Amino acid sequence: MTPAARWTAASASPAGLPGEGHASSSHAVPAFRGRLAGVLAPGDLVPPGARMTRRSIFIQTQSTPNPASLMFLPGKPVYEDGPSINFSSAREAMRSPLAKRLFAIDGVTSVFFSAEYVTVTKTDQHEWGVLKPEIFAAVMDFYASGDAVVNEGEEDLVAAGTAINDDDDEIVAMIKELLETRIRPAVAEDGGDIIFRGWDEATGTVTVKMQGACDGCPSSSVTLKSGIENMLRHYVPEVNDVVQEAEEGSMDLLDMATMNR
Repeated sequence: MTPAARWTAASASPAGLPGEGHASSSHAVPAFRGRLAGVLAPGDLVPPGARMTRRSIFIQTQSTPNPASLMFLPGKPVYEDGPSINFSSAREAMRSPLAKRLFAIDGVTSVFFSAEYVTVTKTDQHEWGVLKPEIFAAVMDFYASGDAVVNEGEEDLVAAGTAINDDDDEIVAMIKELLETRIRPAVAEDGGDIIFRGWDEATGTVTVKMQGACDGCPSSSVTLKSGIENMLRHYVPEVNDVVQEAEEGSMDLLDMATMNR
């Protein structure tokens, strides 16, 4: 499975208009960010003959008394279902497609929605000059997707096996959180999905099911091991292996070799 390119950009504001940014689809940003980005070859990012479409959204920024927080005003309604809503962690953001996109950016620590703006808070180690283009791109991608700002139900999480249950231990909760906030969005950009099937504490094995374009793709095993497994093992040291759920009646190469002896 060759990862598709995601084309986004957030250019600097025109002279004389500080605090404004223009996000458009003209600059390449790897679909797999952070820990997954390092496992992809640069040549995999741009499919031959790829055609770019241009979309744009003009986003204003406004400073706050807290230098670690910045307001982003997309010129479109943000959260219309209430006065405001706050997400202090990626786990809390699992029911918000927009908040999930923002928490996928390294350095983001909290996200706040009001009716007309988004406030993003960062760590002291990350600079706004680096984060703002990624935030512009995430906001642009969200509005282009047509997704709801906040999903009231958990139907999608339940279907994907990533809904965190009261009886889940911390390891399972962390695995589900990473799958939902980091891995599923990246896999979805290639036309597929990944479903959590189980965790074997004795062996440290995570079982998943690849769907859509990822199901049966010749490169899916590379994505599974080099990308998904590496990320889970980095953040959850208890994970030793990530395997694909075997279809009923299917045979792997070892089974086929044994049968043909």
